Amino acid sequence: MQAIAIHRNGGPEVLEAVSLELPPPGARQVRVRHTAIGLNFSDINVRNGGFYLGDGPQFPVILGNEAAGVVEDVGGEVTGLRTGDRVAYAGTGGLFFHDTGAYAEQRNLPATCLVKLPDDISDQQAAAMLLKGLTASVVIHRCHQPQPDEAILVHAASSGVGSLLAQWSHHLGAKVIGTVGSAVKAEFARGHGCDHTILYRQEDFVAATKKLAPQGLAAVFDGVGKDTFIPSFDCMRPFGAVVNYGNASGNVPPFNLMLLAQKGCLVLHRPGFGFHAATPETRAEACGELFQLVRSGAIKVEVSRTYPLTQVAQAHADVEQGLTVGSVLLIP
Repeated sequence: MQAIAIHRNGGPEVLEAVSLELPPPGARQVRVRHTAIGLNFSDINVRNGGFYLGDGPQFPVILGNEAAGVVEDVGGEVTGLRTGDRVAYAGTGGLFFHDTGAYAEQRNLPATCLVKLPDDISDQQAAAMLLKGLTASVVIHRCHQPQPDEAILVHAASSGVGSLLAQWSHHLGAKVIGTVGSAVKAEFARGHGCDHTILYRQEDFVAATKKLAPQGLAAVFDGVGKDTFIPSFDCMRPFGAVVNYGNASGNVPPFNLMLLAQKGCLVLHRPGFGFHAATPETRAEACGELFQLVRSGAIKVEVSRTYPLTQVAQAHADVEQGLTVGSVLLIP
């Protein structure tokens, strides 16, 4: 079987194809043949070495923690799954930068991390939305649930998670403002939940947000990190929620906690979706809600580009350079 591994941290050039022998699935495992693999910015951060605390990984590492596919074999003690079932997963039960391995043609996985796909959700939709959708779900349900007419700012609103958060917030009745990097991305964001867009490369997003929401934001949903998180404090209403779920521009720098009081008694969140969907039951419930939002048309899952798995380095480079919108998939 072919997989994509890294033997050191670095740029896209460290991604290389390797051939591996996959053993039969263990007692509580299922072998899945991948049909679509989600590329997430977290994969790029793991490749760069930006997520690790402590000693970091033991190389080589196969990246990726989201995919959809077909059950090829079932180990002993597994119930509820059989050969031929369509399934998807986002993470394997631990932290999302642990136990990666989705950049591969096949994989043995804990049966408990798999979600069976309904007939009306395609493999590509599932691979494009599961991790991003569960991230949006933890933001909406555990950090701040947008209310009708309140102002919400979504940074990188044309990204995979950003576009889902914008659509979900709009569905709940909020006034959604999105920051984007180009006119093309602004058009995409306006078609995916944003009432207003701000071209942050052309104007100061803080000043522009204050004009659009003079009473202050109820919440900011930030997947960018270093460049946007602390400046967003100046846009908030008292007791507003500041949520960071990603660090596309780098880690949020250290700051004095007293700043939260000085900026209006802000509430700070840094969620991880794995704790929100920690059991098969909670994961199935959260995924069921996502599937229903797609069915109803409240959320559109956009796959902007697909790449053969062998072209993963180009895919990483394009995502890193901001050349994509929505979701990007790797196809084995």
